[in-house]
Amino acid sequence: MPFLSSAKSVQSVIAIGYHRCGDGLYLQVSNKGTKSWLYRFKSPVTKKQREMGLGSYKFVDLAMARQQALENKQLVINGRDPIEERKANNIKAQIEKSRDLTFKEIAEACITSKSHEWKNAKHAQDWKNTLINHAFPVIGHIPMSEISTDMIIKVLEPIWISTAETASRVRQRIATVWDYGKARGYVVGENPARLKGHLDKILPKTSKVKRVRHFPALPYKQIGVFIKKLRNQSGYSALALEFKILTAVRTGEIIGAKWGEIDIKQATWTIPSERMKAGREHRVPLSSRTIEIIESIKSNRNPDEHVFKGWKQNTGLSNGAFLALIKKMKITDVTPHGFRSTFRDWASEEALQVPNETIELALAHTIKNKTEAAYRRGDQLERRRQLMALWEQFINSKIAKTGEVI
Repeated sequence: MPFLSSAKSVQSVIAIGYHRCGDGLYLQVSNKGTKSWLYRFKSPVTKKQREMGLGSYKFVDLAMARQQALENKQLVINGRDPIEERKANNIKAQIEKSRDLTFKEIAEACITSKSHEWKNAKHAQDWKNTLINHAFPVIGHIPMSEISTDMIIKVLEPIWISTAETASRVRQRIATVWDYGKARGYVVGENPARLKGHLDKILPKTSKVKRVRHFPALPYKQIGVFIKKLRNQSGYSALALEFKILTAVRTGEIIGAKWGEIDIKQATWTIPSERMKAGREHRVPLSSRTIEIIESIKSNRNPDEHVFKGWKQNTGLSNGAFLALIKKMKITDVTPHGFRSTFRDWASEEALQVPNETIELALAHTIKNKTEAAYRRGDQLERRRQLMALWEQFINSKIAKTGEVI
């Protein structure tokens, strides 16, 4: 094995293999002619021979390579393995660099990572919106390693009493982002957003301040007047809102409806699980008026096309379309979601022959009672078809009446 003692000899060597340069330093020439530096040594830790790369000859000259070899030799003399030392230094540098990552940067990485376990994109967007509206303005720009309990309190205190439900979600999501950052090695220490044994000693119990949110609903006896006024409106929003009222579905389920989900012959609309709150497919029986609405819409009826189109191409109506329509009709104290309560009140008061279980299925409610859920068989489609036909008949009986005030 030739010994290389000068920069000129290093430059001129072309033989493939290892070329000794002294003090454990070698120049390696590959079969492609590329040259790189290696430091060979016996590890004082494992007692095994090891090779450590010191860089390409293009960027590291002989003098620089010898200096690195001498430094590594000194580590070996002191009982330390140069390769393990370099690994430790790289990890330390990565940790130091990660300490500069802001809460916003880590939160976005956390959302991307966890979005795979969420049932739909809407959940991920809701998660992000919660942080955008409440956490990012206060701590979004701050490095995660510098976030303190006082900063978390600054985020939560303005909403802890006034909107306790939202505040609780904000705290939980900040805590999740922190735990994610800690698991990835971006931050160390205790979670400043943890509740038990920490924030619960500072903030009042949310159970004492939470209030059940009720969506303003139209009294069911006034539904006929509302529908009559609704039919005087034009556009997809009016058709979709009437369709929503007649089917008692949620807003997200109606604005996401696509032609491929509608079976006019079977008078059935099948909503896929990813758009359902409970995460289960839901079949909706279509009454005669809902079929009329469907057939009145001029469309190519591409399976992937929205039934009720939005302003933008290839989109459905927006979340605020129904609320804007109700406002345009100059009707107050009524929300789109509230029509589910209108239907529920009617069913409880007027459809006395219909079992409560059938009504709950019509609303696609999740059964919290595990025993009851275990004995539920099927989705009672035909029973629900009769129920929705009764609901339409009731509405029709009220439409002719005038003089009522909404």
